[in-house]
Amino acid sequence: MIELKNVERSYKTGHTETWVLRRIGLTIREGEFITVMGPSGAGKSSLLNVLALLDDSWLGEYWFGETPVHTLNRKQRADLARQRIGMVFQSYHLLDDLTVAENIDLPLSYKNLPSRERAGMVADILDRFRIVAKKDLFPNQLSGGQQQLVGIARAVVHAPALLLADEPTGNLHSTQAREIMELFRELNRAGATIVQVTHSEENARYGSRILELRDGWLTRDESLHINTQEVGTK
Repeated sequence: MIELKNVERSYKTGHTETWVLRRIGLTIREGEFITVMGPSGAGKSSLLNVLALLDDSWLGEYWFGETPVHTLNRKQRADLARQRIGMVFQSYHLLDDLTVAENIDLPLSYKNLPSRERAGMVADILDRFRIVAKKDLFPNQLSGGQQQLVGIARAVVHAPALLLADEPTGNLHSTQAREIMELFRELNRAGATIVQVTHSEENARYGSRILELRDGWLTRDESLHINTQEVGTK
């Protein structure tokens, strides 16, 4: 589904160039559930931003299916992201002037769907996340955990082919976190490809593969053999 070839990313500060991704070669197969781990500053979020098509300033090749992303212009990349990718941000990135329901509807507004169908999809996800009572509130009227739930709901409402999540349960209590990870597993079983960045060993156990980054280098790529009945029961 995705192939990165020799992808690199750096930032310049004055005369100093700092590399956050170094010669990343990576194949992500359709239907995988991948966890990216590593210490702070290792390049995890930088990798996620490249995959999400939020960052244009990288070098190398990026193939999304048969599409050579590295040859696309910014508008073409944005169109691809809107149609195929869902992103859960660590800092929520909700639009302050939109209600909960309007924030969740946003990805659907880019698709050619009848308004009644969109409204039904939003209603379903509000019910699934048990936030129906919050639908007319604005982000600044929500707690951090509630904003996180809305951000996740927005990312999954349009059933993206690729779901990217940066510390998706960081602001949730343990019960909510387990419910979200169970939801991710359901989406994965239904065909979604998922890449999550997390420091949580518990969250990592839901995935099928672990990648580890250190100083921008991919230092570990390990498939997991998990008894899924045990995940989340401890």
